[in-house]
Amino acid sequence: MAQRSRGGTPLTRAPQVNRLNPRKLLLSKWTAAHPLNRERHFLVTELFCDEEGTVLEIELQAVLTRRNERVVWRVLQDKQHWLMGWQ
Repeated sequence: MAQRSRGGTPLTRAPQVNRLNPRKLLLSKWTAAHPLNRERHFLVTELFCDEEGTVLEIELQAVLTRRNERVVWRVLQDKQHWLMGWQ
């Protein structure tokens, strides 16, 4: 069911994103939509901020292997790659 603008033309839908507050990401749980090497569940273990306190990057730790990966926090907003919580 497509939404319509007042002119009657269909509106394009924006890609689905997870709405996030980057300051609340510490110790949050995430599930990879397409796991690699059986690494499905991840935990945010560290936030990397600039001088003003703005979160720039996070460290994700795979629960199964304890492998750490440093990524830009905005990658978690893409629902095609990351799901909130452990599914």
